[in-house]
Amino acid sequence: MQQMIDRSKIELTVAGCCGNVPKLRFDKKEAAQLVALLKALAHPVRLQIVDLLSRHGDGICVCDIETQFDQKQPTISHHLRILREASLIDCERRGLWIYYYARPENLDPVRVLVAEWSE
Repeated sequence: MQQMIDRSKIELTVAGCCGNVPKLRFDKKEAAQLVALLKALAHPVRLQIVDLLSRHGDGICVCDIETQFDQKQPTISHHLRILREASLIDCERRGLWIYYYARPENLDPVRVLVAEWSE
């Protein structure tokens, strides 16, 4: 996906009655990838899991993640799977337990887009 855009170099197109309008920033594939990230984050539990993991760099045991929520283990595992499939988190086995950690570099497209919206 495109990184920060220099607003002085935004490519414009003439469209309809409003004159010069910026061209679309993303192609269909890029937009779909960004939507997949946003959908994975668009649930209160998943958002809290990503926040929790992003504040603890060494990884958190799945049993400790589960204690933070009122949901049962299968529901938390479902949310963890969705976040893993979106590559927002990952995990590793340490002995009997699985430890989860955030992959903040995969949030960069969302971070860049939101930062540009707020300029």
